[in-house]
Amino acid sequence: MGMAPVAHVLFNKFMTFNPKNPDWINRDRFVLSNGHGCMLQYALLHLFGYGVSLDDLKNFRHIDSITPGHPEAHDTPGVEVTTGPLGQGFANAVGLAVAQAHTAGTFNKPGFDLITNYTYCFFGDGCAMEGIASEAASAAGHLQLGNLIMVYDDNHISIDGDTKCAFTEDVMKRFEAYGWHTQHVEKGDTDLEGIEAAIKKAKEVTDKPSVIKLTTTIGFGSKLQGTGGVHGNPLKADDIKSVKEKFGFDPEKTFVVPQEVTDMYHKHAAEGAAAEQEWNQLFEKYGKEHKAEHDDLVRRLTGALPEGWQTKLPTYKPTDPAIASRKLSESVLEAIHEAVPELMSGSADLTGSNNTIWKNAVDFQPPSTGIGNWSGRYMRYGVREHAMAGMMNGMSAYGTIIPAGGTFLNFVSYAAGSVRLSSLSHQRVIYIATHDSIGLGEDGPTHQPIETLAHFRALPNMMVWRPADGNETSAAYYVMLTSRQTPSIIALTRQNLPQLEGSTIEKAIKGGYVNLEDKEAQITLVSTGSEVSICLEAVKYLKDNHSIKARVASMPCVEVFDTQDQEYRLSVIPDGIPAMSVEVMSTLGWEKYSHEQFGLNRFGASGAYKDVYKKFEFTPEGISKRAVKTIDFYKDVKPLRSPLNRAFQQLI
Repeated sequence: MGMAPVAHVLFNKFMTFNPKNPDWINRDRFVLSNGHGCMLQYALLHLFGYGVSLDDLKNFRHIDSITPGHPEAHDTPGVEVTTGPLGQGFANAVGLAVAQAHTAGTFNKPGFDLITNYTYCFFGDGCAMEGIASEAASAAGHLQLGNLIMVYDDNHISIDGDTKCAFTEDVMKRFEAYGWHTQHVEKGDTDLEGIEAAIKKAKEVTDKPSVIKLTTTIGFGSKLQGTGGVHGNPLKADDIKSVKEKFGFDPEKTFVVPQEVTDMYHKHAAEGAAAEQEWNQLFEKYGKEHKAEHDDLVRRLTGALPEGWQTKLPTYKPTDPAIASRKLSESVLEAIHEAVPELMSGSADLTGSNNTIWKNAVDFQPPSTGIGNWSGRYMRYGVREHAMAGMMNGMSAYGTIIPAGGTFLNFVSYAAGSVRLSSLSHQRVIYIATHDSIGLGEDGPTHQPIETLAHFRALPNMMVWRPADGNETSAAYYVMLTSRQTPSIIALTRQNLPQLEGSTIEKAIKGGYVNLEDKEAQITLVSTGSEVSICLEAVKYLKDNHSIKARVASMPCVEVFDTQDQEYRLSVIPDGIPAMSVEVMSTLGWEKYSHEQFGLNRFGASGAYKDVYKKFEFTPEGISKRAVKTIDFYKDVKPLRSPLNRAFQQLI
């Protein structure tokens, strides 16, 4: 209620959009950072004709409605990004502004200002307290994103009540220090002219992001205005009537919009449709003078990748040298970056460790810095893992970029809030996560992931890849880039891995496959990443020392494997013999694919990686010892069914 005046001014006097085509590329973007004011956003979408009906407003938060409790981009037309958790939308808005600046830098030509849109965002005290917003604000200030305008709802209320109990800093001084242009409208409830003047001034500042501090009254007009009691709670019936009377509405009518209001909002929507038509004419002319760029932008907006790009993926033979999978990932980026121009890579201050940059990469930086330009495709996120993930969600949502960002696997946990929203909002985002296990060695348990993969494998609509060699790494990139609605995490080693004899891109894109077959095998070793080659060594050790035959299944991505048909999956993990998983981290989740699990359900240790592997018995001998025990334990179980044949597995 307190933000209704600024929303009215912003949407009617500044924003350009076409409700008949919510995906028009040059529309202005609006983000509600925390989602708590989503009813206001849904009301605006109704007024402008986005397809949100009065019945949808009545059914707010109903299980079958398109008006969920917090905005979700894939549910409601006109909602740009899925927000909700505090601060996420702030980082998304920064990402949208990055994407606009990059797209403009790539496609705009003299006489053809195709991409000119702004990103607007509302945020409150809760968002201002969240670390992700601070990270993203710092990044935006450095990047001089003059196309980004934030409105800070300064109502001094959070869920615990008055912010004097926990949040007393000078927010504007903080933003000034970040390099933002700041303004203050003191009477945000009523000063429509002041609001309009502030937004106009913000648009004139092109070398800094802008924030407008808008002092408002939460629940403006209600009996509980200015108190925590109106935060997130519906007004009582008598209060609703009182508010309607105060603002000149019939207190006995509900969900009624005066015709003059509808006409006014529809008029601005029609102006947006005309603006798009004018843009389409400009774009048609652009196509005649800049055909290659025109066709590239058209293709990007469909989500399709360039034809034949996959032929650039590296392939490997067993005779090729052992290479760390983080370096294999780098080789993929080097090989495909020209063929996939929408791919933007980056790192959270770990470029040299993540190997996320190609040789001729140009940084995305303000030209005034002298260290890059707006068309640059390499992002320096700084030590801001959470903001990196939130920004990449916004960059992906813009529609012209596929973002990839690197950090250590253990530090993806810093970004977990945004990673979760990548999945929920179906963004094609790639998290390049190196130093994926105790194999990173001397940095020790503080940096060695144990629970991390189990966490993210439990996340719906997330692919977690852990390739064992070069072909599997190329396969991972093929699936990650072609999956338009699913984000990915690729876990990569610091230590060198041999190129496996049984691997191919064609096999690995199924998520799991038989790397070493033996029709007389007594056990299947199911493994991922760096442990696959150790399992292959264990096969030889079992044969030479125990006269036991074994087979090896490599499972670079269990989520993709789960989508294969049952016949194929049972060919990889068959009935009749026990399966034992081997992965040097938490065993949680592996009971779905194996009868017994060999993993690490404790923290690691500091030391040379081979010594650490030996300490925890991730060696051919250690694997063999457990394989022998597994075979002995299940020898009298007849028939022994594959773990894939459990009843609930069939339902899945």
